[in-house]
Amino acid sequence: MIEVEDLHKSFVRGRGRKRQVVDAVRGVSFRAAAGRITALLGPNGAGKTTALRIVAALLQPDGGRAAVDGIDVALRPRPALARLGVLSDARGLYPRLSARENIVYHARLHGMAEAPAHQRAQQLAQMLDFVPLLERRTEGFSQGERMKTALARALVHDPPNIVLDEPTNGLDVVSIRSLRDALRRLRDEHGKCIVFCTHVMQEVQRLADHVVVVAHGRAVAEGSVDELNRRAGHDDFEQTFVELAFAPAREAG
Repeated sequence: MIEVEDLHKSFVRGRGRKRQVVDAVRGVSFRAAAGRITALLGPNGAGKTTALRIVAALLQPDGGRAAVDGIDVALRPRPALARLGVLSDARGLYPRLSARENIVYHARLHGMAEAPAHQRAQQLAQMLDFVPLLERRTEGFSQGERMKTALARALVHDPPNIVLDEPTNGLDVVSIRSLRDALRRLRDEHGKCIVFCTHVMQEVQRLADHVVVVAHGRAVAEGSVDELNRRAGHDDFEQTFVELAFAPAREAG
């Protein structure tokens, strides 16, 4: 389970008279349960990625709390990250290493012995359907091939919780379908808690069990797609999203 309680995070941009404080996250709260896919849906700049970076211990919050299976990420990052797999938008693969070497290297960082690490890489390649790529250098991989390798790397230590930041960016239709199938198997067969952020409503409709709408640095609504549609009084989820995400801006103006 991933729990986020009243997160706040600000950044300072510019200097002197051009100095500006930007409130990226202003009170985001949500709970993502095991065996469920939770989507953070919001426009660009809404604060989704910042919130997930705090969950992944890449940023320190100015206020609030993020916890992974009850472990406070800010206070105990190493045990929290041991229970978390992170797939960021920047895939971060080593281009001179093969897919297998990238995965095994990450496994070794998590304390796995070499033989089990190789065995785990083989298992993940079979699960994600990229066995023919294992011994190839990742330099020159397509976006879909990089995504599969990066996802295997994130899953190598078999974490119960998975965080994905805009995972379908740059992927073709076949790669997107493959990713969806993999995430559903991780949820249904392995009971994983999966959280992903996106601004693509179609991905949310096809994949998410629970949706958290994030706008202006806040979580403004949550529920299933059907529940949010009923709340907004629409059958079209696009209309629902626009109303929920942008109404606060109109009211504030």
